[in-house]
Amino acid sequence: MAALPLINSLTTLRIISSAPLQRQAALRCLGAATCRRSFASSFSHHHSLTTRKAHSASVPPHKQNSSHASSPDQLTVPNAASTVPAKVHGDWVLFHPVYTPEELKSVEVLHREAKTFSDKLAAGMVRFARVMYDFVSGYKHPKGPLDDGMSVEQLRKAGVLLTDKEWLTRILFLETIAGVPGMVAATLRHLTSLRLMRRDSGWIHTCLEEAENERMHLMTFMTLRKPSLFFRALVLGAQGVFYNLFFLSYLISPRACHRFVGYLEEEAVLTYTRCIADLEAGRIPEWTNQPAPEIAIDYWRLLPDAKLLDVLYAVRSDETTHRFVNHSLANLNPSTDVNPFALREPNMHTKGKVIAFERSESEKYIQQVQKSLEERAADDKLTSG
Repeated sequence: MAALPLINSLTTLRIISSAPLQRQAALRCLGAATCRRSFASSFSHHHSLTTRKAHSASVPPHKQNSSHASSPDQLTVPNAASTVPAKVHGDWVLFHPVYTPEELKSVEVLHREAKTFSDKLAAGMVRFARVMYDFVSGYKHPKGPLDDGMSVEQLRKAGVLLTDKEWLTRILFLETIAGVPGMVAATLRHLTSLRLMRRDSGWIHTCLEEAENERMHLMTFMTLRKPSLFFRALVLGAQGVFYNLFFLSYLISPRACHRFVGYLEEEAVLTYTRCIADLEAGRIPEWTNQPAPEIAIDYWRLLPDAKLLDVLYAVRSDETTHRFVNHSLANLNPSTDVNPFALREPNMHTKGKVIAFERSESEKYIQQVQKSLEERAADDKLTSG
């Protein structure tokens, strides 16, 4: 699969912070297929992460390039798996990465060792949820190599392989849950910013980006299967319980919640890695030549002839980003530290092979990004002059 290496968005993000740290950020589009985040500011000698003055983000009206559809009502979407009418295409409101083929293959299955009590509690809760979900869904991942003498059907009957429908059920359920934490965190930080009348240090929009990205995963796989009413009822119940539990937990300890999401995303990366391995080994024959859904081609800027395998690689890279970002945020002070990824995110060669930035590494990363952006601003000034 080939994909453009830069970010595609029409979002203009402006983040300004006064002393001790002043920073201005802008996300500038470079055309229909390329867009990047760029920043220009003066850099303070004070601590690079901590600031009492927080950041704010503003989003301009979103424009979509649309063609005339045959339906008399351009706003009506009869298919619940679609986010826009079938003939409407364009850029998406919030930032999301578009990966190169090399980045897609650079993801590694990693695990962060739990060191503190809250880390161990978060890891234990994720592990318990994984075991219970595997038990309820009847999933048994083989611990050793599969018997080459057994057919796919025999392996499925033995309970060591999932069918395409079982994979979709598993993915759809997990994505309905994975889209909750980012929205909860963004909501609470938004309300805190309003209540205390101060800026947020760039955390809100990163959390919102994560929530939308997970929702787009769900919308993508919804094009492959329409869940039953029973499945939707299960999602309704699970979502209601999880949302309220995570809401209360985030009020108590945002760091523990980000650590929980980091461990949850570790499991997501593992799940998609296993799914990719099964598909490439021919153990999901129904998906071998399955074309990529149109919504996925539009969202990740895939080639027109992209396959479902390409989509799985892109989704796994997204989950790797969430793994890295949440583990890194859990290493910061959520009340005073600036979100280092409000400026720019590392590429997948870093996020795919490093589980997280420690606090000192986040500070160093901010300094590196700030320096490169100041140099770019100087070059632009010379060019324009």
